[in-house]
Amino acid sequence: MHRIANALALALYSLALWLATPLLMRKLRRRARTEPGYAVAVPERLGHYAPWLDSLSPPSQGQDQPHWIWIHAVSLGETRAAAILLNELRALLPGMRLLLTHGTATGRAEGAKLLQPGDVQVWQPWDTPGAVGRFVRRFRPAIGILMETEIWPNLVAVCRAHQVPLVLANARLNEKSLAGAHRLRWLSRPAYAGLSAVWAQTEQDAARLRDVGAPVAGVFGNLKFDAQPSPGQQAQGRAWRAASARPVVLLASSREGEEAMWLEVVKPKQPLAPVNQALSAINTEAKISTAPAMPVQWLIVPRHPQRFDEVQRLCQQAGLSVSCRSQWAGAPAPADVWLGDSLGEMALYYSLAHVALLGGSFAPLGGQNLIEAAACGCPVVLGPHTFNFAQAAALAVEAGAADRVADMAEGVAAAIALAQDPPRLQQRTRRCLDFTQAHRGAARATALAVQGQLRSAASGVHG
Repeated sequence: MHRIANALALALYSLALWLATPLLMRKLRRRARTEPGYAVAVPERLGHYAPWLDSLSPPSQGQDQPHWIWIHAVSLGETRAAAILLNELRALLPGMRLLLTHGTATGRAEGAKLLQPGDVQVWQPWDTPGAVGRFVRRFRPAIGILMETEIWPNLVAVCRAHQVPLVLANARLNEKSLAGAHRLRWLSRPAYAGLSAVWAQTEQDAARLRDVGAPVAGVFGNLKFDAQPSPGQQAQGRAWRAASARPVVLLASSREGEEAMWLEVVKPKQPLAPVNQALSAINTEAKISTAPAMPVQWLIVPRHPQRFDEVQRLCQQAGLSVSCRSQWAGAPAPADVWLGDSLGEMALYYSLAHVALLGGSFAPLGGQNLIEAAACGCPVVLGPHTFNFAQAAALAVEAGAADRVADMAEGVAAAIALAQDPPRLQQRTRRCLDFTQAHRGAARATALAVQGQLRSAASGVHG
């Protein structure tokens, strides 16, 4: 009975997605107007590939030269995590050929930096049986590695039918997603159960993943702890920070609505009154001036590049002067707000800042990755919403690498207090570096587990 219900749910899902394809194409065209990357190689979304790909000889089979090692990293954050894993995979599998897929333009742009001669990068096929089937038959990967949360029912079913091991690495599942999986259990449970292995970030993630039927084979921690920030970016950021006349506080990876929250606290019409009230409430030892002036140098880096211009306008409309990173000749120009309107430079921004407010955690969006900030020695102030990185946030607070606050006003106050307290700031910087060092090792463990899956698959084929 369950098998029939599962098959029916998958058929209805596939039909709905097939019928929605024209709408998805229309949405893609609209998105491409603001992000041209979405207009690149659109037929790949349907499993149709450029003729030049046919000229590529498939990798030879065997442990030394496996077939395509396929990694799917949907967006920017997953692609950066994939880069960490990829370094370990290349060390374990000399001569491996990478097949890299994405769902977003920012992910694809970042992923292009990871390619070596012989590697291939294409879009993830939309999750219809036809598109996924064409993808799998075209590339015949030796293994598929899905990063973090990307579970698609037809993708799992087609890989299983073609005996392609499909694993979920750096896996996480929050309570909201768990509830959604339970609501759609006829569809989600077979998808999770059809994976070959799941390697979770935390024990809590592992418990939730097991609850939806996933074959959890290990808890390895978060790959992002193994990231090594760019030394060049760190050096540049620290040099600019040393030259700043005021302590630098960063609103990092801000999401829509959060800049408006921040402006309500700091805009000139209400010059820091909420900040000073919160300062006295949360840090009685801090001695912050109550004068109506900017006590720190503000730096904002929006999470999504299509919002750079919007955030600049918001600040200027509030009466704040703005200096954009894209216009800096040799150093940041004087302004009320520095705007980080560049990609791939978060290590520079975290090294430039004394303290960071974590975007996505002040609006109910689940927070962004705080590990990169800690790896750069930048203490973080978290808002109330960190469900996407719940354990990493809890561990950071416990280690003294982060503080949690109730709202933006309290967050701004806490950040200013820390930025203007050099002894406490130095202590927090040390704790950030110790925190990241203590949690490394997931990349090596995951790469070894991938190697084990490849060997099992080879013995199953040949044994």
